[in-house]
Amino acid sequence: MSESTVLGSAVSSTVKNSKLQVSLNVRCVVLYTMLLFTSLPAIALAQSSCPGIHVKILNIRNSTGVVACALFESSVGFPAEFLHSATNIMIIKVRDTQARCDFEDIAPGTYAFVAIHDENMNGKLDTNLLGSPTEGYGFSNEAKSSSGSPSFSDASLQYNGQHLDMTISLHY
Repeated sequence: MSESTVLGSAVSSTVKNSKLQVSLNVRCVVLYTMLLFTSLPAIALAQSSCPGIHVKILNIRNSTGVVACALFESSVGFPAEFLHSATNIMIIKVRDTQARCDFEDIAPGTYAFVAIHDENMNGKLDTNLLGSPTEGYGFSNEAKSSSGSPSFSDASLQYNGQHLDMTISLHY
């Protein structure tokens, strides 16, 4: 057998093996892609049906500071003492004037929710000399009061332990 015949045979074998390898790689990519797309609906449903209280904060004036989200299960400390009295607290960095608080593993019961845009990140709702808030705030049920903060009962809601989506609009 001549040297050119051996070399030609080796090249031919390498080309066939390369084609086989490419074909196997393409099949693996196609299979992986099919598996990924068939599991996407399950992933999407799992995220959207997660039990808990999910709160989207609206009307955030700017992206400075954080939004403090506090969930109360009684009137004790509601709403001013959220750092000390709330059952659950989340501090979320404001990004593009948006924030979302997701409270999971919450037992069924009666709750009230308060959101505060803590622009200077001092852990409290700042007020002016007259006592009016200078930072954003909002309550569940869009509760309001003509004289100060709303009561726990005005802001309270019944939670059944399932998935609950809420929106809270901040007021400045």
